[in-house]
Amino acid sequence: MTLPTRKLGDLEVSAQGLGCMGMSQSYGPADRDESIATINAALDAGVTLLDTADVYGLGHNEELVGSAIKSRRSEVVLATKFGFKRILDPSDAGVRGDAEYVKQACDASLKRLGVDHIDLYYAHRVDPAVPVEETVGAMAELVQAGKVRYIGLSEAGAESLRRAAAVHPISALQSEWSLWTRDIEGEILDTCRQLGIGIVPFSPLGRGFLTGRLTQDLPEDDFRRTMPRFSGENYDRNYAIVEALKALAEKLGVTPGQLALAWVQSQGTDVVPIPGTKRRTYLAENIAAATIELSAEDLAQISSVAGDVAGERYSAEALKLVNG
Repeated sequence: MTLPTRKLGDLEVSAQGLGCMGMSQSYGPADRDESIATINAALDAGVTLLDTADVYGLGHNEELVGSAIKSRRSEVVLATKFGFKRILDPSDAGVRGDAEYVKQACDASLKRLGVDHIDLYYAHRVDPAVPVEETVGAMAELVQAGKVRYIGLSEAGAESLRRAAAVHPISALQSEWSLWTRDIEGEILDTCRQLGIGIVPFSPLGRGFLTGRLTQDLPEDDFRRTMPRFSGENYDRNYAIVEALKALAEKLGVTPGQLALAWVQSQGTDVVPIPGTKRRTYLAENIAAATIELSAEDLAQISSVAGDVAGERYSAEALKLVNG
């Protein structure tokens, strides 16, 4: 199967990417061999965009991805991110976007990844203590130095996007977007399209919830246990969304996860979701969703079943760094 391509600004990528975070953290124990096999299977299937970050597994994920692509670097559009200070001190949940740190973080990522350039470099969050112009200015210098090809922002608000784009072209905004997280719709999405910024939705499957495979009995080290939507009554209320998706998916002959992913994929030719998985089985299912064609009626029905979601997507503290 050959995936079609889309553009994030001027950067051409596969219409669906692969989020690699879960290979190193958050969703249970890591399995290096299966993770590397999954990355290679993704490349074999035509996925070109691989997404990681320095903070994922505190460097482990960049090293893993770097190892996996060592002999296939030319096939990969490699995206990584900087900004969370946990990479320096696991107890520090803050962010840094000052020029000195941007350059230090990039050099550290290049070393862990084992590459001489990063194709798409994101500021993981906008630092509230640093003008976004300073952060993006430093990223622009990395482009000039040949260490980075294109730059992006993650979870940035409309004003930050406009200010950033005035300094250097922004190729992509990576933010959470799915049937149960639609915060970017409206001003943020409109701003991206006015500025020619592509959209890279992470967690397009609602952190796995929309697949219908999750239960409340999550492993002790699964970070979804800390998220309001996955707890108690919220879980029960939100599962009604999954039940409705299952009914629609059955009519169309697909899985509920594929239906949810196809909905995101259908939101525009400038949208490149990066569903995360660390297993080849789920990878094949996700990739198949990239070519599902949904009618206007299908899309309307899918949107209508999403309904009101119970609970915030992050803790109150984590939400402070969203849409900065």
